[in-house]
Amino acid sequence: MTDTRVVLYDPHGLIEAELPLDRAPHEALVTAVLSWKNPDLAPRDYEQIALQLTGHARAVAAAVRRHAATLPKSDGRGALAEIVLREANGRLSAPLEGTARCAQNRARLVQALYTRLDRLTEPTPAAQ
Repeated sequence: MTDTRVVLYDPHGLIEAELPLDRAPHEALVTAVLSWKNPDLAPRDYEQIALQLTGHARAVAAAVRRHAATLPKSDGRGALAEIVLREANGRLSAPLEGTARCAQNRARLVQALYTRLDRLTEPTPAAQ
C-alpha cells in the first residue's frame, strides 16, 4: 500500500478566502475557556482546545489580512490591523502547552482578532 499526499499550492489564499469562518461555535468556545476559574482537565484536553483555537486564530488572522489589504494606505484601520497581526504571529509561534493558561491565551487571541476583523468590516462613518 502506498501513501499518497496532495500538496495544496495556494499562495494567494484563494481557497481559504472562499471558506466562511465558523464564528458562532468558536466564539462559544472562547467564552467557555475564558470563564474557567479552576479547571481540572487533562493536559491533552487543554492541548486539543488550544489547537482548535490556534487553527481558528490562523483563519481569522487570514481574514483580517485580506480585509486590511483592501484598505487605502491612509486608512488607520490597516495600520492597527498590522499591529494586531504582528502580535498574533508572535503568539501563534509559541509552542502549545497542556495548560489552562495556554488555552486561555489562544482564546484571548481569537477574541482580539475578531474585534479587529469587525472593525475592518464595519462601514466607515461619512466624512463631515
